Amino acid sequence: MARLDIALMGHPILARQAEPVQDPCDPAIDALVADMLETMASANGVGLAAPQVKRGLQLVLFMVPSERAADGNGVPVTVLMNPEIEPLGDEMDEAYEGCLSIPGLTGRVPRWRHIGYRGLTPDGRQIEREASGFHARVVQHECDHLWGRLYPSRMRDIGSLAFVDELRRRMEAPTDGAGDAEEV
Repeated sequence: MARLDIALMGHPILARQAEPVQDPCDPAIDALVADMLETMASANGVGLAAPQVKRGLQLVLFMVPSERAADGNGVPVTVLMNPEIEPLGDEMDEAYEGCLSIPGLTGRVPRWRHIGYRGLTPDGRQIEREASGFHARVVQHECDHLWGRLYPSRMRDIGSLAFVDELRRRMEAPTDGAGDAEEV
């Protein structure tokens, strides 16, 4: 296994649509998945898409830590190839997102609250799930990479784009009513 180089915003592969995985059981896919898992873990990420490691394939992996799941039940690492997403309802939520390809920044992004998704696992089985909350957000974020989109292109107000460290500092700053700290 190896840690892979993460493509940063501006790299052309992040603006292109990825190609479908032709053979999910190909040993090269297994090796790529193992390397992506190591890369995601070393970067403290919760998701990673193949274009982020400069591979133009429709392959994502993600997880939902139990502390981020609305019901307290996390989602173990899931590998999904050739995914399809369908909104289940009209409700959307807006929340801050970050991205390993845009280090240090975060912005408020609207996402479908409840989705269905399907795709293939590395052993060629079909996987089909419903997701809500953070789980739905992670899946949508990672799949955007397969379609050549980064989260800033989904933001309604670019004014919410901020450095993570600045937002943390403002959230931790004591206020006396005259300061500029605000809840985010």
